[in-house]
Amino acid sequence: MVKLRLKRFGKKREASYRIVAINSRDRRDGRPLEELGFYNPRTDEVKLDVPGIIRRLQQGAQPSETVRSILRKANVFEQISATTAQP
Repeated sequence: MVKLRLKRFGKKREASYRIVAINSRDRRDGRPLEELGFYNPRTDEVKLDVPGIIRRLQQGAQPSETVRSILRKANVFEQISATTAQP
């Protein structure tokens, strides 16, 4: 199963995260299938590849709880429902 989750990088006590699509059985910092965004919790900076995230979600990828809350704040789920409603 493919999951959307965070991959940690950065220095000690100055962590930043990449939002990645990765096999659920792979380790946290393993090689991802695709990098889809960036999240810095210290500054609340978020950069998302929205078309890529929507494509992965439509293919059945499951977001982790943290990634789900980031996507909810960025209104990505509303964009998914808008794209699936159009023929």
